Amino acid sequence: MRTTTLLVSFVVTSLLATTYAAANEPSRNALQTLDQQTGQLERVHSVVVAYDGEIIHELHQGGPGVASPANIKSLSKTVLSAITGAAIEAGIIESPDQPMVELFGEHLPSGIDPQVGDITVAHLLALQAGLERTSGSNYGAWVASANWVNDAMTRPFVDEPGGRMLYSTGTSHLLSAALTHASGETTHALAQRLLGDPLNITIRPWLRDPQGIYFGGNDMQLSPRALIEVGELYRNDGIAVNEAGDEQRVLPEGWVEDSWQPRGTSRWTGDGYGYGWFITQLAGEDVYYGRGYGGQALFVIPEREMTIVITSDPTPPSPGGQFQQQLNRLVEGLLVENDA
Repeated sequence: MRTTTLLVSFVVTSLLATTYAAANEPSRNALQTLDQQTGQLERVHSVVVAYDGEIIHELHQGGPGVASPANIKSLSKTVLSAITGAAIEAGIIESPDQPMVELFGEHLPSGIDPQVGDITVAHLLALQAGLERTSGSNYGAWVASANWVNDAMTRPFVDEPGGRMLYSTGTSHLLSAALTHASGETTHALAQRLLGDPLNITIRPWLRDPQGIYFGGNDMQLSPRALIEVGELYRNDGIAVNEAGDEQRVLPEGWVEDSWQPRGTSRWTGDGYGYGWFITQLAGEDVYYGRGYGGQALFVIPEREMTIVITSDPTPPSPGGQFQQQLNRLVEGLLVENDA
């Protein structure tokens, strides 16, 4: 009996030690290594690391400071997903399963394919609209068009709604337009009211299309510290906590879990994609991240109680797809290095 008790005690102690180690704060050595490795990536402007809800490390080596707005490029898609979740919590959108056409109402373009009626909010969030992409080689012509929404919505279907993940900023822009028409507010006004105010962050106005719709999925302006708050909102299951300790549900219950469920796969990295978030593993940990052109990134590692933001030079030329892997290795270093 005594042997069994000792064995149980040992197992419990080992499990507790493992749990503690898994959530251990990044060591001083790990943070120093992070700075050294980041210094070799001249394109990187800043790195901010939060642990257990508190910013524990900041590095600034170029561009806007950690408290200054930066162009986060397509990382905007992750923030747009948060705005959409907040709009569902506020009752502006019924659910992710609501058809897009219901939100547009009388603002739908004429002559659209009947299959457009099958596109849901979830399809827009997961880039599964099925419409021909506006990104890549199609991007220049799309943003040069007289009406971005009409152009994106009247493109031919290359897959069915809910099919393959087709990375397309035009799809995200349709979501911004849907939010605008459903609410009667601009996407920026919604972003500040439903997301910025509860998180105590400022979301500045950004680029609009020729009809005045705020660009969905690109060119938003947030500081690295503000992005930390967005990541922390997801790490805390959609609940914001103010300085007085009061809690406010900003995102619907279950939204984070749904957002981090792979619904498609990136053709470039093989990582899963949910509602505006990529899903991968680094150093054996589940990692959820958003990314943008040039090296903009927001990482959330729930089991390690960590949120990490990286901003970089957003101007062309692109540093290439391997640059994201270099950013991933910076995060891996924080997950594997510990003080002896």
